[in-house]
Amino acid sequence: MLHVRQMILLLIIAFFPHIGDAFVSSSSYSSPLSREAFHLWATDETVTAASTTTPIIATDEDDDDDDDSLPKSVFVANIDDQEILSLPMFIDESSSSSSAPLALLTKEEMILIAKRFLASSGGLGGDPSMLSPSFTFEGPVVGPLGKQEFVDAIGSVDFKAAFPDYQSEFYGFHVDPFEGDRVWYTARGRGKNTGPLVPFVPETSGTGKTVVNPPQVCSITLDHSTGLITKYTIGYVVDRTVGNTGGLGGLYGILYALGRPLPFPEAKPWQKSIQYDLFQKVGGLLQKLQ
Repeated sequence: MLHVRQMILLLIIAFFPHIGDAFVSSSSYSSPLSREAFHLWATDETVTAASTTTPIIATDEDDDDDDDSLPKSVFVANIDDQEILSLPMFIDESSSSSSAPLALLTKEEMILIAKRFLASSGGLGGDPSMLSPSFTFEGPVVGPLGKQEFVDAIGSVDFKAAFPDYQSEFYGFHVDPFEGDRVWYTARGRGKNTGPLVPFVPETSGTGKTVVNPPQVCSITLDHSTGLITKYTIGYVVDRTVGNTGGLGGLYGILYALGRPLPFPEAKPWQKSIQYDLFQKVGGLLQKLQ
């Protein structure tokens, strides 16, 4: 019987040649996918990946060639902008079906309710009267919190005293085409800490440091029958290289920027794990040996 370590090594050798490619770039890259995966075909009515008429991807290689490597040159032909826009990968938000009940809240009304909630407290929390009894709050690692838990948590932090000049920045409001009761938006924001943020910053003059938040995707879900908010999500950072929060969102990012990070991994900037580093190195080594 093979030793456990030998079995693990065999599994790694068998598995990594297919996975390592995701982490290694090379001018001599050989794809395990067949050439058919790189061809799109167009019909008279729409453009799909399954039709069998005129190809819209042309190459300088013979189709009968058994070599599965990527063609040396690939260019788009026989397709106009309208055909590109009709590809099923691009969702037509104006006509796509959703879960929104008919003849209730319009998209404009939903977005206005979301903005009204954010404006009710300067973008930090919101008016509790706008929350449904079934309300939940969630962040990347926080929650779910019920309505009272959320209200108590927000009320325990005097953010305005800590950042009197803080400027919230919200944009990109839109209704999800698949979840017709959900409004998505992007949040940034910046401000200088010149007051206490108890219990994290007890100094009455604050830290004097300025926080610049990265873009974070947030959402507000509504009950169409009542207009109340049933779910609120924040803090999902979409570019950790922006700002000075170490790529963290929400309060964790703010405290990191102030030099007062909380003492657990979820409240610290992302760091590559030993396992992930090994995964990349072994995958790259095996790629070179192929």
